[in-house]
Amino acid sequence: MSKKRGLSLDEKREKMLQIFYDSQDFFLLKELEKSGPKKGVISQSVKDVIQSLVDDDLVFKDKIGTSVYFWSLPSTAGNQLRNVNSRLESDLQSSKKRHAELVEQCNALKKGREDSDERDEALTDLKAIELKYNELKDEMAQYADNDPAAFEAMKKAIEVAHTAANRWTDNIFTVRQWCSNNFPQAKEQLENLYNEIGITEDFDYIEMTPAPLSSVID
Repeated sequence: MSKKRGLSLDEKREKMLQIFYDSQDFFLLKELEKSGPKKGVISQSVKDVIQSLVDDDLVFKDKIGTSVYFWSLPSTAGNQLRNVNSRLESDLQSSKKRHAELVEQCNALKKGREDSDERDEALTDLKAIELKYNELKDEMAQYADNDPAAFEAMKKAIEVAHTAANRWTDNIFTVRQWCSNNFPQAKEQLENLYNEIGITEDFDYIEMTPAPLSSVID
């Protein structure tokens, strides 16, 4: 014996709508959960089915006091379908208009582009020019390091780095002098510490000597 097939969601929606249409009355959710099984919709699924109908504006709900009531009229579905049909008709007309505009533009663009010996020759020349352009572009990329703008940016970056390095050098000298003034008894230990971290006798500010363009590029 074959197992009875359950109702699909669309079938459940139709069954629940029929409850509203037959009575044209207002219902509480618990009332719908009792009426649903009589139409073949189990009570556990009534809430979700009703919510899907509310989301599609086929069933309306409103809170009166502490209770929420649901209702729907046969005309509601008709109005909903008319609204959808009107919207689709409007979209269809807009699409037809846009299609006509595109066809007109396409036909206009085709004018003067008919196949001919002159057009084929022009296309051949265009491809040759594009090929030459790409070759020159690749060649220019090889000389990007010699770009004056790039060199100028490099100079500015070097100047910023030089200033920053000497600023830190100045800070180190300031800290070193402060340690000497405040901890004279630890002079030997401080000197050992300075040597360990690289602050030796030849530690000094960095002098930046201008270099010719060719040497910087090399």
